[in-house]
Amino acid sequence: MKLLLITAVEEFGKEVKNILKHSGVKSFSYQSVKGCKNNGDERENWFAKDHLSVDSLLFTVFMEDEFADEIYKSVEDFNSKQETFSHIHIATLPLEKSI
Repeated sequence: MKLLLITAVEEFGKEVKNILKHSGVKSFSYQSVKGCKNNGDERENWFAKDHLSVDSLLFTVFMEDEFADEIYKSVEDFNSKQETFSHIHIATLPLEKSI
């Protein structure tokens, strides 16, 4: 069993849901989060805003190991077609136990 974490800008929410739906994942949860990115070095610009925040989504999926490769492939395919700087980000963690 694996824990899959996916972050994406809100505009990609529908695409992430479709990827999960077509990959065999039976259930998942998601929530709205603020994604932050450092906006440069404060030493370079004293008046720069510390962080740029973006309305994003965080998906949490507990899944069987065999679905991971297909999800990664679908995310890579989606990201390769994007002309924007935003991408879907994905990470998996192995789980020793779950109830």
